[in-house]
Amino acid sequence: MFDPQRNPHSPKGAGRLLRMLPLGLLVLVVGAVFASGLHRSFTFETFMHYQAWLQDHVAAHRLAMLGLFGAIYVAAVTLSLPVSALLTTLGGYLFGWAVGGLAASVAATLGATGLFLIARTSLGGPLLQGAGFRIQALAAGFRRQAFFYLLSLRLIPAVPFWLTNLAAAFFGMPARTFVLATQLGILPVSFAFAFAGSGLDEALSLHGKLLADCVAAGRSDCTVDFDPRSLLTPELLIALAILGVLALVPVALKNRRRRIADES
Repeated sequence: MFDPQRNPHSPKGAGRLLRMLPLGLLVLVVGAVFASGLHRSFTFETFMHYQAWLQDHVAAHRLAMLGLFGAIYVAAVTLSLPVSALLTTLGGYLFGWAVGGLAASVAATLGATGLFLIARTSLGGPLLQGAGFRIQALAAGFRRQAFFYLLSLRLIPAVPFWLTNLAAAFFGMPARTFVLATQLGILPVSFAFAFAGSGLDEALSLHGKLLADCVAAGRSDCTVDFDPRSLLTPELLIALAILGVLALVPVALKNRRRRIADES
């Protein structure tokens, strides 16, 4: 039987195709990036190779390089590439912790918002409408406390950034709430990585020496094994986790008042 809702030439079918177009383009670009191996260029070893070139260009064209840094960061977050920690650290090294941290937080928010809007427009509404009652009730509860929930998730670096973006889109979070909670929540994390990056000279010197010694020994498997997260102290990570828990205090208090009101 002919179903007009599945007919791509019908108004509803055309509207569905238009909604899916941004997601389709995003999937194609992500596939092209991974198929070409471009994502492997975002490594600490690549940065070490171009370190002097980048420093010279930042000194000569600071604003242009800052804009390029922001554009690359936005694209990486929109494509959900797991390089935010590295880019923020390098931003702190190249531009200073204050400018680098602020630029990284703004770029991260812009990229996250782009992914959020694409996912919400293409899949969020239809998937939630087709979900069961319990999922819809969970989504409604999340939306009531959306700001504090998202703020808490942003303050805990252990939670994948892209997963939080998609979850917020699926649950139908308002865009304004998403942007505000993301920007406020990502600021402390961005400044923490940027501050660590501003003191990266010692790590660069150490890993440069290790790489040079490896090459001098005639080995063919010489690589730089460095994770920017190692620059963060346990004390700082604990502090960020505590901030994430504290962000949920208003939610807990509001739920407790509601239970007391229901029981009385």
